[in-house]
Amino acid sequence: MALGITMNRTLRRTAIVFVACFALSAPVQAENAPDASSAPAKPMGSMPSWSPLVKRVLPAVVNISAEISPETATTDGERQGEDGVEQGNPADFYDFLRRYFEQRGAPSGTPLSPGVKTTMGGKMISVGSAFVIDPTGYIVTNSHVVARAAKITVIFPDNSQHLATIVGSDPKTDIALLKISVNRNLPFLQWGDSDKVEVGDWVMTVGNPFGLGGTVTAGVVSALGRNLQQGPFDDFLQIDAPINRGSSGGPTFDTNGRVVGINAAIYSPTGGSIGIGFAIPSSIAKVIVQKLRDSGRADHGYLGIGLQSISPEIARTLRIDPERPMGLLVNTVSPDSPAAKAGIQTGDVIKKANGHTVMVPYDISKFVITAKIGDKLLVTLDRDGKTRNLEVIVAQTPTPKQLDTVVGRQNGDPAEGPTVMGIWFADLTADLRRELHLATSVEGVVIGGMDVHSAAAAIGLLPGDVVISIDKQPTAQPAAAMQKLRAATGEGDVLILVNRHGANQFMVLPVQSKDGRD
Repeated sequence: MALGITMNRTLRRTAIVFVACFALSAPVQAENAPDASSAPAKPMGSMPSWSPLVKRVLPAVVNISAEISPETATTDGERQGEDGVEQGNPADFYDFLRRYFEQRGAPSGTPLSPGVKTTMGGKMISVGSAFVIDPTGYIVTNSHVVARAAKITVIFPDNSQHLATIVGSDPKTDIALLKISVNRNLPFLQWGDSDKVEVGDWVMTVGNPFGLGGTVTAGVVSALGRNLQQGPFDDFLQIDAPINRGSSGGPTFDTNGRVVGINAAIYSPTGGSIGIGFAIPSSIAKVIVQKLRDSGRADHGYLGIGLQSISPEIARTLRIDPERPMGLLVNTVSPDSPAAKAGIQTGDVIKKANGHTVMVPYDISKFVITAKIGDKLLVTLDRDGKTRNLEVIVAQTPTPKQLDTVVGRQNGDPAEGPTVMGIWFADLTADLRRELHLATSVEGVVIGGMDVHSAAAAIGLLPGDVVISIDKQPTAQPAAAMQKLRAATGEGDVLILVNRHGANQFMVLPVQSKDGRD
């Protein structure tokens, strides 16, 4: 979903094992569907016995073997064409998980792609997990498991095998819906309500770790709404049930045998499970799969807005109570987007969405990811101390080419000039724009350099960052930026909007002296 919520990126390496998947479709009733409500896991002393539940659900959990065509096979992270994501490349999904841990100083290591192996004949096989959601043969797995596959085989617990076709695939949520032809009703799983899951609840997972076949593990829900800081994915269930490579697409069950999550990823410094796993909530997954089943496409909604939570430092510059910073700060509004047409501006503070208080970006993205094109979102926001109610109409996500706008720039190399607060600015030239991989819609001045002992360096600003605005006033020329920065320092700490590698982020530049110099 292209909501436009983005975060700054840090370039360090960490060991994350991806077992990604989101899956599914609305629950369907059939005579041989597991009766999830009648026989929950039975207690065994103080611990539950999962055996009765396993016997019911295991026939509906399958293994996936996808033969990747040599012509289209690429290493993890490579792109094909202009937009690898649209062609089924899961690299963006890996990237946001990797960045989440990198930003937290995770141990160094090598990210591992889930469940890919090479046969003696040189064929590349992607191995994963999946489950049946309809007795007529609809099956859900990860998009990356079947991406660029020349042949997909579904293997049931009784070792029966069926060739599958892709009904629809959505790389942005890493969900794929498959279909096999059968002449009998298949056992299938029912959806649970992930909104009712609580921390401490027991859960069970089933998957195909390392290609070993159906494997059952159990644990508890460690946390809810785990924010991995990348738009529509930011609502993971964190579980401690062991998950390993090859479990991509495996279901996470509640004690009634209903699917409440989809095994998505684990964090590990060693490559094996250490009890930190993430599952996609069923409340989102089933909506995406139903869209794929209806039309073969996810048709993600789009607002064209970037949001960030409000830190105490930013709250002070906005004259908001730093002890209780409420709302979300708008750091990006794409040109001609639904947000722009509704009148939302960079620097607005959104307090409510459809009547509900918002505190984290996911509070809005969860609406967009399940919305239909044309649905309306009513936002209540503050701008310069005044409350406004605006109506945003969800639109179809534009292509990257549609997002770009033409901005004329002169070529030239930046030359070091005078500094303010230890920073010197340069023009954002066409050459710099290419070097920094910036869209033509990004306007501002480039930080050409800075004093390593300055306040700017202390808060994490870097040469190459693009300063878009100073105290919410757009800036496009170095001289004007210096003048605005000097003026702003007279009012106290300075709120600046920075673009780094295409992602906008508000930051607070603390004033160190009355005249604004270090």
